[in-house]
Amino acid sequence: MNPIETKVYKRWFESTLIPGGLFMVALIGSMIQLKMSPKLFWEGIPHFFSLVSEMLPPNWEVFSKGKILWSILETLAMAFLGTLIGGIGALLCGLLGANNLTLSKLIGATVKRALAAERSIPPLIYILLLIGVIGLGPFAGMMVIALGTTGMLGKLFAEAIENVDPKPLESLESTGATKLQIIRYTLLPQVIPSFIANTLYRFDINLRFALFLGVVGGGGIGVDLQMAMSLFRYADALAITMVTLAVIWSAERISDYFRKRVIGQEVLQ
Repeated sequence: MNPIETKVYKRWFESTLIPGGLFMVALIGSMIQLKMSPKLFWEGIPHFFSLVSEMLPPNWEVFSKGKILWSILETLAMAFLGTLIGGIGALLCGLLGANNLTLSKLIGATVKRALAAERSIPPLIYILLLIGVIGLGPFAGMMVIALGTTGMLGKLFAEAIENVDPKPLESLESTGATKLQIIRYTLLPQVIPSFIANTLYRFDINLRFALFLGVVGGGGIGVDLQMAMSLFRYADALAITMVTLAVIWSAERISDYFRKRVIGQEVLQ
């Protein structure tokens, strides 16, 4: 084998065989660890249809006492307040973390690292810690939503600020304008549409997340849904699920409408 062929085979070995082998080991190992079995899946299909038959028809009387409707409103409030508080925190972090606006490189780097650290922590850790500190309920769930919103939107806001056209900022700065005046008259007009669109999109995510938080003790409709399933009241669970999905769908349509008004139909699509 000549040197050229040796080099080609070595490159193929390093770029294809080793990564492919590692991928197959990970794939097969994961399947073994999870005990994946098509047989178990097919055997469970009749149980699925049995569960569906027990859910039908949905028990709409579960809403007669008003508690479920109150829980739905609680879930909406968790998502709304969590998004609002998190959005405000993200805006402050974005202003402090953006390289072209930060007070110092140290502050900017610190803020960005803090946002990255927040995003790396699973929300389940936050909800367990907050439940231990402030107890079960929607307040803990709302705080988890606010923290997650700050971490994600803070990164997006900082990037949006860094990508603005620098000429208006430099022009106003040359006139002796203060930082606040530069932010108010040249920065915010460029980034506000992006801020609003991203915040509304995050609200859509938070609304679904609020449902999950209820299952683990964060309040809202998730608590009632988990309780109905635990007590085998499947007809109640189906009614709660259907109304919850309708509320989430309506909230998404309203959010889409405002996003279209802010950034335009063609951009959203």
